[in-house]
Amino acid sequence: MAAGAAGAAAAAAAAAAAVEVASAQDFEELLRLKAKSLVVVHFWAPWAPQCNQMNGVMAELAREHPQVSFVKLEAEAVPEVSEKYEISSVPTFLFFKNSQKIDRLDGAHAPELTKKVQRHASVGSLPPSGNEHPKEDLSLRLKKLTHAAPCMLFMKGTPQEPRCGFSKQMVEILNKHNIQFSSFDILSDEEVRQGLKTYSNWPTYPQLYVSGELIGGLDIIKELEASEELDTICPKAPKLEESVEYETFDILEDGEVRQGLKTYSNWPTYPQLYVKGELIGGLDIVKELKENGELLPVLKGGNE
Repeated sequence: MAAGAAGAAAAAAAAAAAVEVASAQDFEELLRLKAKSLVVVHFWAPWAPQCNQMNGVMAELAREHPQVSFVKLEAEAVPEVSEKYEISSVPTFLFFKNSQKIDRLDGAHAPELTKKVQRHASVGSLPPSGNEHPKEDLSLRLKKLTHAAPCMLFMKGTPQEPRCGFSKQMVEILNKHNIQFSSFDILSDEEVRQGLKTYSNWPTYPQLYVSGELIGGLDIIKELEASEELDTICPKAPKLEESVEYETFDILEDGEVRQGLKTYSNWPTYPQLYVKGELIGGLDIVKELKENGELLPVLKGGNE
């Protein structure tokens, strides 16, 4: 009952904080009226629980950023707008300035939504121009991303939750061959999603890179698997001598825990890792422990 009441309260707060648009004409009019400010549009569906979760996140962001206009648009009820902006799944968030789309976020990624709102709300709009510096910056960023790990997979979703069948098949092949890889969710960053197509001269996803070089998409990987070349191209994951049992808690399911834990732990971001009730740290700390060879002893310390 408490969880249901909390969810209802979050939904009510979101409704109060966001303008609900019910037609394409109203949507275009709102973009014109709010042209001088940042407009964040949530394409949602009443049957999707992830959308209700993100409504709560949006309500919180609306309180933190009163200068930003937050809008709810039921994707299936206004199909002409959804088709225009290629909305194929919910939740999806579009960001507008000067009546032009400047960014996009697919999926229920609360930290990424928060980051994008903060970034776009704090800077002026960057309209398309002949300035080559943004292109140079994107090219450098894409180079860094493709070299971020010896084997990088650019996919829709995550290895744990792929958001398209081709990405799911790619992950299954890599896991079957015990290939060590890192991934980037191209649905979380529209600039990377579009820019990488040009950078790699490859129009579709997923895309697999080894040592910064494009290997190809799913069809190529299937061919390499069939010819037994895949194992010679991609790095193998080291075999773990021991496994570590752990439990997780989805902080998006409980806004009170999500906010309270930041104060309790004096740590402002997620994820957070605890061993025996003591905070170890976030992702950067865990990466440092892994690089220093200290991660397994720390985790084992919690199992003794």
